[in-house]
Amino acid sequence: MASVRFTVTPTKAEDIPGLSDTSPDVSSRSSSRVRFGSRESVSRSEPLSEASGAVSTSLGTAGVETPEKSTTAATGAVGDGFHKDLNTYINNSNCVDDDDFYDRNLALFEEEMDTRPKVSSLLNRLANYTNLTQGAKEHEEAESFEGDKRKSTKSPQMGTFMGVYLPCLQNIFGVILFLRLTWVVGNAGVLQALCIVFICCCCTMLTAISMSAIATNGVVPAGGSYFMISRSLGPEFGGAVGLCFYLGTTFAGSMYILGAIEIFLMYIFPDAAIFVAEDENDEAATMLNNMRVYGTCFLALMAIVVFVGVKYVNKLASLFLACVVISILSIYAGALKSAFAPPHFPVCMLGNHTLSRHKWYACNKTIQNNETITTTLLWQEFCASDQLNATCSDYFTQNELTEIQGIPGLASSIILENLWSSYLTKGDILQKTSLPTVSVSEAPSNLHPYVFADLTTSFTLLVGIFFPSVTGIMAGSNRSGDLKDAQKSIPTGTILAILTTSLVYLSNVVLFGSCIEGVVLRDKFGDSVQGNLVVGILSWPSPWVIVIGSFFSTCGAGLQSLTGAPRLLQAIAKDQIIPFLRVFGHGKSNGEPTWALLLTAGIAELGILIASLDLVAPILSMFFLMCYLFVNLACAVQTLLRTPNWRPRFRYYHWTLSFLGMTICLALMFISSWYYALVAMLIAVMIYKYIEYHGAEKEWGDGIRGLSLSAARYALLRLEEGPLHTKNWRPQVLVLLKLDEDLHVKYPRLLTFASQLKAGKGLTIVGSVITGNFLECYGEAFAAEQTLKHLMEKERVKGFCQLVVAMKAREGISHLIQSCGLGGMKHNTVVMGWPQGWRQSEDPHAWKTFINTVRVTTTAHLALLVPKNISLFPANSEHFSEGNIDVWWIVHDGGMLMLLPFLLRQHKVWKKCKMRIFTVAQMEDNSIQMKKDLATFLYHLRMEAEVEVVEMHDSDISAYTYERTLMMEQRSQMLRQMRLSKSDRDKEHVHWICDEAQLVKDRNSMLRLTSIGSDDDDETDTGAATGSERTDRVHMTWTKDKYLASVRAARGHGAATFEGLRDILSMRPDQSNVRRMHTAVKLNEVIVNKSHDARLVLLNMPGPPRNTDGDENYMEFLEVLTEGLERVLLVRGGGSEVITIYS
Repeated sequence: MASVRFTVTPTKAEDIPGLSDTSPDVSSRSSSRVRFGSRESVSRSEPLSEASGAVSTSLGTAGVETPEKSTTAATGAVGDGFHKDLNTYINNSNCVDDDDFYDRNLALFEEEMDTRPKVSSLLNRLANYTNLTQGAKEHEEAESFEGDKRKSTKSPQMGTFMGVYLPCLQNIFGVILFLRLTWVVGNAGVLQALCIVFICCCCTMLTAISMSAIATNGVVPAGGSYFMISRSLGPEFGGAVGLCFYLGTTFAGSMYILGAIEIFLMYIFPDAAIFVAEDENDEAATMLNNMRVYGTCFLALMAIVVFVGVKYVNKLASLFLACVVISILSIYAGALKSAFAPPHFPVCMLGNHTLSRHKWYACNKTIQNNETITTTLLWQEFCASDQLNATCSDYFTQNELTEIQGIPGLASSIILENLWSSYLTKGDILQKTSLPTVSVSEAPSNLHPYVFADLTTSFTLLVGIFFPSVTGIMAGSNRSGDLKDAQKSIPTGTILAILTTSLVYLSNVVLFGSCIEGVVLRDKFGDSVQGNLVVGILSWPSPWVIVIGSFFSTCGAGLQSLTGAPRLLQAIAKDQIIPFLRVFGHGKSNGEPTWALLLTAGIAELGILIASLDLVAPILSMFFLMCYLFVNLACAVQTLLRTPNWRPRFRYYHWTLSFLGMTICLALMFISSWYYALVAMLIAVMIYKYIEYHGAEKEWGDGIRGLSLSAARYALLRLEEGPLHTKNWRPQVLVLLKLDEDLHVKYPRLLTFASQLKAGKGLTIVGSVITGNFLECYGEAFAAEQTLKHLMEKERVKGFCQLVVAMKAREGISHLIQSCGLGGMKHNTVVMGWPQGWRQSEDPHAWKTFINTVRVTTTAHLALLVPKNISLFPANSEHFSEGNIDVWWIVHDGGMLMLLPFLLRQHKVWKKCKMRIFTVAQMEDNSIQMKKDLATFLYHLRMEAEVEVVEMHDSDISAYTYERTLMMEQRSQMLRQMRLSKSDRDKEHVHWICDEAQLVKDRNSMLRLTSIGSDDDDETDTGAATGSERTDRVHMTWTKDKYLASVRAARGHGAATFEGLRDILSMRPDQSNVRRMHTAVKLNEVIVNKSHDARLVLLNMPGPPRNTDGDENYMEFLEVLTEGLERVLLVRGGGSEVITIYS
């Protein structure tokens, strides 16, 4: 059907004439709407409607490009007399088009169409879904109408049998079945071999159940198990396990190639060996060298085949699968035939020792030819010469030679002998214990043609060697994009394939134990049966069926591994979760992973250089077992979390089955090879940590995030069960930051100090307040929040950010203090800055907000920390090489003053500073006893600090103290009476007022309006941005009424005003203020005297007055108390003990 495709980005719907609200799809990333002039109807066979054409014509006149065919159809439609009056209004009552009628039904939601598309649009996207490897977000971008035209894709048609069942069979059946299963049965016995096979098959079956649940919980694109694990457990687990699965698949390719070379050099063409052993002792090393050379050549050839084209590998897959099926069927046929006509493969025994039959055939010591007795080749192997009187081996002389049948047949009772295990040590001779033997003292020599065990066997070793024969269950899930109904085919095909292969393995174990002699089963390379493949001598019609079939099947499995491993690595690289692997995401123009193939070939070469099938098999077992473990873990986590998105179509799963599968996987890892298991886990942990710290952040809705939420919920509920014990108290800090007009943090050192105090531990909440209306300031608040997060990341502060929009700063701060945190994870300490330059500010809101915050924290029973002169505090890059942290412990505050220096010294900035504690003694106190008691207290607290008791004698109040108090009260009284807005202030009158203020200053020369060390800023660090003006001189403000009265007084009644000023000048200070000022002055003298060179001074912060009229006096007291000190931390406890001497 013809369609019109275009993109329009107006700011409003009214900007395009004749455009109605008929958008079937909208972009979620733009505030402007995207309109379409024509759309497909429900019936795809209908021609383009006249209404569509009319819309196309109108839009074409508006400057929108349309296809030529659509323009012609539109012209014809208009020429036929159909006219449509398109109004610029969305709701046009005169319009009768179906689209407009449809939109009138949805007019209530028209404002949300930009971000919430119609259901018809959503369903249209889902119907056109193509199986891409991207996530949902990337897929939506790839499917957007602004991209390139979609290519028509062929709908998948593969069913369960061809798409899942047969690929799984081909990947599961492999080299172990033909080369090692008989050897496993011979060493472990039938019973233990059945146990090994059953455990391994149970592991894969339980994993398949978990995998089926995950695979049917949505679409699984390319990547198979990696995609399932990463999207279920997160990028860290997904990347770690994905790389482990990649390494397992790569080493599987090495194992298959080594198996193919072993078949080729031992059973097909032994004379092709490049290296030939000069003596018997060098045969094993020579064979390994031949394996390395031929393995490298085979690997290079297979890599070239994969590089040239995967289509050739896929075409040969059916041939390789046919070889596997024919080989297995020949085994069953041979076993059935052996019941009535067993094949003739005699085994020569010397006593109960098995003899190798490569170089000779007659199982006799001598041969009598007429009346002449001659020695055989076997005689020459045990004797010094071929003469009858030659010196021979004692064991050869005293024991007789016998021949037994290598294949007794299914009707024999040989299974009774093969039921039990016969584990061997490397160098042991294969023995049949039921045969008579004469023991001798001489040790067996490898110069004699015995069959020796080349490997020390055990149950755990056999598990590790056999397990690769049950891997390959992921083949079906990897092909989900080619399946007609993946959610039905993957569980059915995979489970049926596992059942089939399990039955084949279990039945073969029983058949091998029932048909083949035990010593032949333990003969790994068939030396006792003239170098034939052991499983081949059982097959029918010929051993060559197994030999040729197993060779081609192992070659095919190797090609499949070299094809799948690079694509798995490419899928990991394209996710960009591991930075150094990004180069492997690129390939040829057709998408073939060239660089990934080169890396895969290089890693596979490492396995080839090992050159031993028995050593490579446990390595890949570790990686596959780890992958299966995490598949089970992913299913268990998703099931237990009960996330709303967990709705698999496969219903026959349970979290207990997943945990059982996970347990079996973990047990098999350590059973088969505990050191390989530790190495594999170490690799996975290193990859996990690398992705966690250096990998790209991905949000895939994984189960680990849900698990974190559940764990957090559980922990928060546990914290609510009872009050917090003193031993568990730690500062959970709420840092109140102030933002300037550009939304930049005004004092970032405040956050730096908080990070030094926390040393990366505990809860940190960074809060700020923006004044205004939330509906209008949302964008500004969002930008400010990003600024705070960026600063936290820069300062390496682990915590949370909370920003509040309020009409008043003090209200916002109060809301932060009350509502930040959740449950037991609430802040117990507030950190805010000192309002620098509060005296110079004409607006009292700055210091009033500060005092109000102090009152709020006191009411909330929270600790309060106020760093003064915060700009002088050290950055994290500065390190004090020496110095003191002085604590002035005046009143007990729950131990905060003791704990804070200890916490600061944990940080590298303050680590080398020493701690000194000063306390104040009155006349009635015993200062010597106080010092002893304080030292004992610190000893019990396990803290090292110098202790000093400062005696403060009672003294008369000095004239300086009296005058300073008087000046403070006069200034407060004048400011209280003179409040006037800046815009209404009369300039002449202001000068007059300032002149009067000068009189006060002349009389009280000791009054200082600026404090020592105060900054020029005018507002508090409490996160509220105010619009007050800044000035360097004192502004005295009146109310409007007082201002008018003062103007009249200035014009004709100046005497009355001067009388009021005389009252201020003649006032006497309040005695309580005098006493407080006296305390502040005396303490300041002592502190400056003792701690003038300290790196930091910690001091008890007195509480604000109950009467708000004395707030300004309170600020003055704090200024006097901290005058002359460089860095001061005012500390106010929360009312509870935070430190204890008990363990």
